[in-house]
Amino acid sequence: MSSPSKRRDMDVMKLMMSDYTVEPINDGINEFNVEFHGPKESPYEGGVWKVRVELPDAYPYKSPSIGFINKIFHPNVDELSGSVCLDVINQSWSPMFDLLNVFEVFLPQLLLYPNPSDPLNGDAASLMMKDKAEYEQKVREYCDRYAKKQDADNSVSDESDDEAYSDGRSESEDEVAGHADP
Repeated sequence: MSSPSKRRDMDVMKLMMSDYTVEPINDGINEFNVEFHGPKESPYEGGVWKVRVELPDAYPYKSPSIGFINKIFHPNVDELSGSVCLDVINQSWSPMFDLLNVFEVFLPQLLLYPNPSDPLNGDAASLMMKDKAEYEQKVREYCDRYAKKQDADNSVSDESDDEAYSDGRSESEDEVAGHADP
């Protein structure tokens, strides 16, 4: 088995060699943004998000932190911080998984099959359970408003480097993660 740092480097390279746009943060390989497109034949189709990835020193033995930078309307994604509630990343991560699994399987599955019974966004979960058609319409509105290619490209200038992460923590406890609607 290779060392965690070699595995991290290989996983990041595999992601970069695939169809994903990967932008390193602070010239490091432990923090980067990935351009992620909504799954086809879903209300998220056509949406483009910038997803922040932070790899812990113990990666792949410890899961990456994942968070949407531009807004997304989803029961299992915190609207303000972009934190993701996804068991396979937060609780049942395995070194067998890699970053391609995150972007080609886990995140598309999250968007295709939300779990409204374990929400980070109570409004999205409630609407999904009450009126699925209205929920899907609101998802499309968010895609049109916040998830176009230019939104993903511009979102970094709107966020500081110490915003929230997928485990819900913020490096600066006195800052509020995310931004309110104008």
